[in-house]
Amino acid sequence: MYQGKRFLAIIPARSGSKGLQHKNIKLLNNKPLMAYTIEAAVKSGIFDEIIASTDNEHYAEIARLYGAHVPKLRPKQLAEDQTTTAEVVVYTIEQLKEQGKRYDYIMILQPTSPLRDEQDILGSIELLFKKKANAIISMCEIEHPIRWTAELNEEVCLDGFFSSLQGRRQEEKTSYRLNGAIYLANTEYYLKDRDFYKKDCYAYIMAKHHSIDIDDIYDFKYAEVIINNQV
Repeated sequence: MYQGKRFLAIIPARSGSKGLQHKNIKLLNNKPLMAYTIEAAVKSGIFDEIIASTDNEHYAEIARLYGAHVPKLRPKQLAEDQTTTAEVVVYTIEQLKEQGKRYDYIMILQPTSPLRDEQDILGSIELLFKKKANAIISMCEIEHPIRWTAELNEEVCLDGFFSSLQGRRQEEKTSYRLNGAIYLANTEYYLKDRDFYKKDCYAYIMAKHHSIDIDDIYDFKYAEVIINNQV
């Protein structure tokens, strides 16, 4: 319990990754990828329970080794490519309710964000209380000005595109993007619409080097370089 409230961490870690096979347990600097997220959750000291939701017993064993609880394996219908995180979260909350366990707040921690640490977790919760928020979502500054982006048709024609790029980059306002590292919400608020963004949702800004979201081998190698060069 933290400041009189009960917090639940949910770490979704299914085994069927297509882009990078078994990425959630792939060794990153000699440690399974999901271990970084579990360790950050444990070190934060915030959570009454840390649940790893997985469909694979080997994944479950690894999760338990690093300090997460795996009540039981996720059913197959919730481990498909089209399964949404919302479905997994609601299922997990309902399973815990059946055991008489209820939580004021939930935090979804994707295992693909290994550089998000306990300070990021604590910072997001501090912002939650400061803003009296229903939800907090982590973001980071975008790498390039948003006006450098464009939708392209089949002809991939850029006629007239440069005219929208006039002006100095230094004069542009800073823009931010979702980084996938932290999704925090009041439990009842989230269950009502399965939506973080309805009302009183705020952004927790994270450093770029904590915001890597591993989707492919290039992201993985980049994270490896950062971890091996941290001071």
